[in-house]
Amino acid sequence: MATNQDVRNQLANRVNQPPQQPQSPEQTIAGYLKRMGPEIEKALPSHMNADRMARIALTTIRTTPKLLECNVSSLLGAVMQAAQLGLEPGLIGHCYIIPYGREAQFIIGYKGMIDLARRSGNIESIYAHCVYEADEFNYELGLHPKLHHKPATGRRGEMKYVYAVAHFKDGGYQFEVMDKEEIEKRRSRSKASKNGPWVTDYEEMAKKTVIRHMWKYLPISIEIQQQASQDEVIRKDVISEPVSVYSDAIDINVSSAESIPADDQNSEDQQADFADNGTLFDGQ
Repeated sequence: MATNQDVRNQLANRVNQPPQQPQSPEQTIAGYLKRMGPEIEKALPSHMNADRMARIALTTIRTTPKLLECNVSSLLGAVMQAAQLGLEPGLIGHCYIIPYGREAQFIIGYKGMIDLARRSGNIESIYAHCVYEADEFNYELGLHPKLHHKPATGRRGEMKYVYAVAHFKDGGYQFEVMDKEEIEKRRSRSKASKNGPWVTDYEEMAKKTVIRHMWKYLPISIEIQQQASQDEVIRKDVISEPVSVYSDAIDINVSSAESIPADDQNSEDQQADFADNGTLFDGQ
């Protein structure tokens, strides 16, 4: 039976214990990625693994700190979309995760669209190029379509056109040409028109825009078509209920020096977001 002295000793020990430091948003995301590891592993193709995807996702978040202000459900949804498509977010340009207000938006990059097209098995090669003022360029449509492009040497001037070409394994081909004005029209319909890759990698996004327009003419399976339809969407259905990560050891490398602490209001907002199943909706 505990004596009064025992009770006093226990209370004294609790008072003397240092208070637990609240997790930073980055550590919280790392904890969720750890818990999602088995599901990410199932979604990934054989040449990728969940640990690598988690580290790439954390690197992307560190290089875009505003992602830490996004709903955790949408951020994890974007990571899962990348995993399901077998595309790595970040520097190689397969796909991007960018903040749109407090939502994390998934965007397929130029190289990601190329990769998805090649998976169809019916395409020998697919590529896109930008045409500049000083280049020699002309094309014809009709019964015998032709396209000729000879890049200028030295200063090439401003970008005028972008074209994409796909060669099929049966010997056929398809090409599409867009001028910069048309590309800008399509850019203006994107929620990510003023940030993310449209700002940092304009030419890559211009190439992707032309390939995306050509998509419906390519011999691509329904499955690949559906995968490409995830471009520029926000997914929030990964977390179905609040999950505590405080009791789990996080073995993903997270630098406390890079962490951005959340204030009380953001913490309350995130807790509310965790409980929201969310929806899947298309970007414009």
